Amino acid sequence: MAVVPILKMGDTRLQRIAKAVPDAMFGGDALAQLIVDLLDTMKAANGAGIAAPQIGVDLRVVIFGGGGINPRYPDAPPIPFTVLCNPILTPLSSDLTRGWEGCLSVPGLRGEVPRFEQLRYTGRDQFGVAIDRSVDGFHARVVQHECDHLDGVLYPQRVDDLTKFGFTEVLFPELAGVVGDDD
Repeated sequence: MAVVPILKMGDTRLQRIAKAVPDAMFGGDALAQLIVDLLDTMKAANGAGIAAPQIGVDLRVVIFGGGGINPRYPDAPPIPFTVLCNPILTPLSSDLTRGWEGCLSVPGLRGEVPRFEQLRYTGRDQFGVAIDRSVDGFHARVVQHECDHLDGVLYPQRVDDLTKFGFTEVLFPELAGVVGDDD
């Protein structure tokens, strides 16, 4: 078990396109340890999800969800815990919905980001078992946000109205001091 330092915006490692998880890694110790490190780090920072590049690992692995209420997103519905390797996202419609996002790699800030409202994601879990889900709302937003990390994209690059981008403590004073938003 290890909480790993989270890379911050400006670190060039966050700008790279991550490599696919090779078949030989599925079910192995190295991938299992990566998942433990990601989960411990995400929990310690109250994250809704985290991507391997955020802890300096150049692989197409994201984890997200975990059940209960997330203090950084108290009004969001729970999302089942998911390990998603080598994801492929397919929008199910062209409808975009705007929503507020934060990021463990961009602490202290929030921005309103347009995302596809509905999408299908496919990939594999840590054991190589196929995943194929169609989701909407907050679940779809989290998946898109985390998978952006695999392509070197941080959410501020998707903010199209800078009047809807600022410090969490100013925009959402009720969230000031929540771990992950101001560390």
